[in-house]
Amino acid sequence: MDEQLPTLRSEYAARSLVEADLPADPMDLFRDWFVDARELTEPNAMVVATVSADGQPSSRIVLLKGLDQQGFHFFTNQRSRKGEELAANPRCALLFPWHGLRRQVRVEGVATPLSRAEIDAYFHQRPRGAQLGALASPQSQPVTLEELNQRFADADAAYPEEVPVPDGWGGYAVRPHAIEFWQGGVNRLHDRFRYTLTEAGTWAVERLAP
Repeated sequence: MDEQLPTLRSEYAARSLVEADLPADPMDLFRDWFVDARELTEPNAMVVATVSADGQPSSRIVLLKGLDQQGFHFFTNQRSRKGEELAANPRCALLFPWHGLRRQVRVEGVATPLSRAEIDAYFHQRPRGAQLGALASPQSQPVTLEELNQRFADADAAYPEEVPVPDGWGGYAVRPHAIEFWQGGVNRLHDRFRYTLTEAGTWAVERLAP
């Protein structure tokens, strides 16, 4: 173990987040922060956390591909581990780790499958290589590199023009019921504000201790 790990730290002092600047709708604040995050590499990268039937959590990074009244959109093979876990338990969490801005956004919500029209439209926007990769990959299943490369080559040969949407390939909209905004602060006195959706459909906001 690196003996310097206990002392590795950065001081956060670039920005602050105060109550007076908070909009009533957290999605407005998320959009504003996302504009700032565009200066980072892959600002739409987010961690998706799911839970298995026996209570084992797992997480992975995917890309945010849409944001509307349905929630946060992403696409994946629904036969993957995350797809199977979301089918059994659609409750999940998202994390946007914008460390370059000393910020992170945490989302808790419920994932709902997107419509076939939305799934097909997005799939055919992807580069051809990404389409073939989705068709060739038995995501989350054991495979050798040789098998994977052969599956890709076979798909490329079988579909010289339009690549069909693979069976089981789909997407989700995560409708949030809680969103937390975290802004790094001096002396680890970080600014944390959590929005919680009320039964009336409005958002209640509160400051959390860092």
